[in-house]
Amino acid sequence: MSCYSPLAILLVDGYNVIGSWSFLKNTRDRDGLLSSRQELIETLANYSAFVGYDTEIVFDAHSLNTPNSREVITNHLSVYYTDFGETADTYIEKFCASYRNKLVKPTKRLIVATSDRAEQLTVVGYGAQCMSSQQLLSDVELTARRTRRKYRPQKSSRGRFLVNSLDAKAQQRLEQLRNSIT
Repeated sequence: MSCYSPLAILLVDGYNVIGSWSFLKNTRDRDGLLSSRQELIETLANYSAFVGYDTEIVFDAHSLNTPNSREVITNHLSVYYTDFGETADTYIEKFCASYRNKLVKPTKRLIVATSDRAEQLTVVGYGAQCMSSQQLLSDVELTARRTRRKYRPQKSSRGRFLVNSLDAKAQQRLEQLRNSIT
């Protein structure tokens, strides 16, 4: 059982973000909506894990007569598909209202990522914080750079000799051994 406690809950208006991020728009136009959704999911899975957010990407039913569904992608990320006739905006607004009403003193930040100005104003009224789709992209890119920097392999060689890669104490001991042999 995990002791994971997210720093914040991030709700993402999926199609709004796809329409705002140029690389996702290109994927959508070239390969279709399904491919751009998958690329967004993969991007936010990495981001959410690194920043410690509990992220939910919300997609409209998109005129499909299907019931709502939730797909858990990772411990940090899930995808919610709305009911037929329900928009992502409506779901996000209901979530924010419910979150505010359930908790007298919310323990986690609630952040909504959308560039829909009317949606931003509505969720701020429920106490959520907002970030535009472009702000989210900037944060995702910054986090990716930090991740690469943090996990970049260290240069292992300080010259062409193996001895140069040893710490000072090991080099000293090796020198003593070499001197005792000669």
